[in-house]
Amino acid sequence: MTAPDSHSQDGLEAQFAQWRQYAHRRPELRQSDTEELEDHLRGSVDELIGIGLRADEAFLVAVKRMGGLDDLSREFAREHSERLWKQLVLTGETDGPAADTRKRRDLLATVICVAGAAMSVKLPELFGMGIEEDAAFYGRNLGLFALPWLAAFLAWRRKAVPALAGVLLALFAAGAVAANVYPLADDSQSAVLTGIHLPIALWFAVGLAYVSDDLRSSRRRMDFIRFTGEWFVYLSLIACGGGVLMGIVFGTFEAIGITPDTFIAQWLLPCGGVGAVVVAGWLVEAKQSVVENMAPVLARLFTPLFTAVLLAFLVAFALTRGGIDVEREALILFDLLLVVVLGLLLYSISARDPLAPPGLFDKLQLALVVSALIIDVLVMLEITGRITEYGTTPNKAAALGENIILLANLTWSAWLVLGFVRRRAPFAALERWQTGYLPVYAVWAWIVALVFPPLFGYL
Repeated sequence: MTAPDSHSQDGLEAQFAQWRQYAHRRPELRQSDTEELEDHLRGSVDELIGIGLRADEAFLVAVKRMGGLDDLSREFAREHSERLWKQLVLTGETDGPAADTRKRRDLLATVICVAGAAMSVKLPELFGMGIEEDAAFYGRNLGLFALPWLAAFLAWRRKAVPALAGVLLALFAAGAVAANVYPLADDSQSAVLTGIHLPIALWFAVGLAYVSDDLRSSRRRMDFIRFTGEWFVYLSLIACGGGVLMGIVFGTFEAIGITPDTFIAQWLLPCGGVGAVVVAGWLVEAKQSVVENMAPVLARLFTPLFTAVLLAFLVAFALTRGGIDVEREALILFDLLLVVVLGLLLYSISARDPLAPPGLFDKLQLALVVSALIIDVLVMLEITGRITEYGTTPNKAAALGENIILLANLTWSAWLVLGFVRRRAPFAALERWQTGYLPVYAVWAWIVALVFPPLFGYL
């Protein structure tokens, strides 16, 4: 029996995606319930396709095999009576002693990892390195103080196999080499590039821990994208609360004649900062029933604004006919702009109903992606011209590589969004493209952090 064609597979993935979105919105179901049900459903669908059923037929039969109707499936059938899954069953287990035990274990693991991160950031002081005196060292190693502990928490929660745990240890060890073994001057371009790219590379190592329960799954990669957005939101909120806490500590103790500057600078800020990285991850895991809420809302809010800014920039560029400054600060700014555009696209994708027809917001996203694509081409032309005329530097080489990677992503993304807007391509194809492209960013970040410094003589 031949495998289903790409169109049938896209339709099947779209049905799974809508099923998953509905399940995530149900307070009766926890993330583990949804994942277990989907695994059973996918396995049954694959078996039925293997014996000759079409993808849509296999999906309907698999849903029926899951059992009889209950109140939740009846509600789903009423809301989606035109869909195939009129007899969907969602019978998640209720909270009980087992769930309470798991929550306590998660909390204990979080406390251990937070304590580990706090000890990591204080450990260099045993070797005579102070936070204020050796700020460059702490800046390069900031990700190594916190992210290994977040990865450890996620790997423990996913029951990662020993082989994967070994890979994670090797990746963080490679990061430690890039940050501490290479002879990088504090003001060198290589030091700046390492400081920017190493945390990104380490974050993808965290992503590997996150998807360790299903390494090849496109949906798990999209879940990690959602996790990243919600983690950033939670971390920002914790940072705001931490700022208020430090202000209160300073004000109250100063009122009684005690100046807590040393405590805040040496203990509260560094230990609380690295601990917050782990706590934010735990909060996202603990609140998975509301995942997708914040980041997609912000994406929908800022997509029109960034589209207007990019279009205004292109108009101004055409009117002034001036060149683009490709010095280090400008390169970082333009790369950051393109990353923000990509983030807006990703988080809009993560919360969208894949079966919904294209609308005004999709056309707005197309304008955003095309505008970013044009800016990317302009920046690449400037960088290429400067390299041809003056030679290459670590900054220009890194920026050129990043723009090439983003150019490939944005070009195909624009094509897929255009096809969707014109109703000639399914939305699921865009989601699969973005999740499949994630390893490219990870590989490039590691190349810049590990290969560029010796390649350019640690300049």
